[in-house]
Amino acid sequence: MKQVNAIRGNRGFSLIEAMIGFFILSVGMLGIASLQGLSLKAGKTSVYNSVAMMKVDELFESMRANPAVLPTYMNPGTFNDCSNVDCTPTQLAQEDVYWWQENLKAGLPDSITTTTSVVVLAPTLPSRLSTVTVTVNWLERSKTTTSGESKTYSMETDICTLLPC
Repeated sequence: MKQVNAIRGNRGFSLIEAMIGFFILSVGMLGIASLQGLSLKAGKTSVYNSVAMMKVDELFESMRANPAVLPTYMNPGTFNDCSNVDCTPTQLAQEDVYWWQENLKAGLPDSITTTTSVVVLAPTLPSRLSTVTVTVNWLERSKTTTSGESKTYSMETDICTLLPC
């Protein structure tokens, strides 16, 4: 008789308890899936920001190597095939800008809407440092808008135009 009463007291989980447990587990899994999506978006944004930063730094280094023609870097780039023929400093600057823009378009998500701006301010005497500002704009996919989310990276530096600075 004692054995029968002990068995009746241990009936296990009811259907309601199992459903509540499954519901809590489901909500947790949906939360994890949502966080996964957000982390992927943040990771892509981080990659695009890094690409823009590295490409702007590359352009600054090209400008530092060719400071005599800094205003040329404000113009659209042209392909002059400087790797196979001798180019003037101006032609080299034009090709630097051309390849910089091509590499930016390859590294950022929307090559059609990617825009760049290079502004060179001449030095004010007695300084020999020109102030250069480079801005890169691009669009990233967005859940909230159909046109995408506009992103901008801008950097400013001083470049010596004559030695010694």
